[in-house]
Amino acid sequence: MSNHNPNPTPYPRTFSHIGISVPDLDAAIKFYSEVLGWYVIMTATRITEDDSHIGQMCTDVFGKNWGSFRIAHLSTGDRVGVELFEFPNNEPRDNNLEYWKTGTFHFCVQDPDVEGLVEKIIAQGGKQRMPIRHYYPGEKPYRMVYVEDPFGNVFEIYSHSYELTYSAGAY
Repeated sequence: MSNHNPNPTPYPRTFSHIGISVPDLDAAIKFYSEVLGWYVIMTATRITEDDSHIGQMCTDVFGKNWGSFRIAHLSTGDRVGVELFEFPNNEPRDNNLEYWKTGTFHFCVQDPDVEGLVEKIIAQGGKQRMPIRHYYPGEKPYRMVYVEDPFGNVFEIYSHSYELTYSAGAY
């Protein structure tokens, strides 16, 4: 018999981690640790399809015949995990910002020095996808921009927390 309440009051779950697929794991570890300052908590490791616990877990996720991949684990300053995956025969997307398709199309990091972080991203082979914009021009200093890492993964930068940015109400 379960001890859980069938109609619990919902509460906000915390974010555990995100998985990012990259074509070059070593370069991605360098980019994310040097540019975003994320901590490497598990260095690059090869996972192989076999009967081990992790091998079986990956078969459950990817299906049979996935072969092997390399993975590293990083952590953000607020303890959110980042799994970097390098799969063999990886393919770049033709369009890396298919926002009209359902599913995840970006993640966001926060840095009060949006401009400085954009400069670092560009210097390390990434791209700025748009001008830096203000959420409440002339009223509040909240800024944002979309960028991409050197591997084509799109992400956003906010100058202030999500709660501060949106607590003022509608646009």
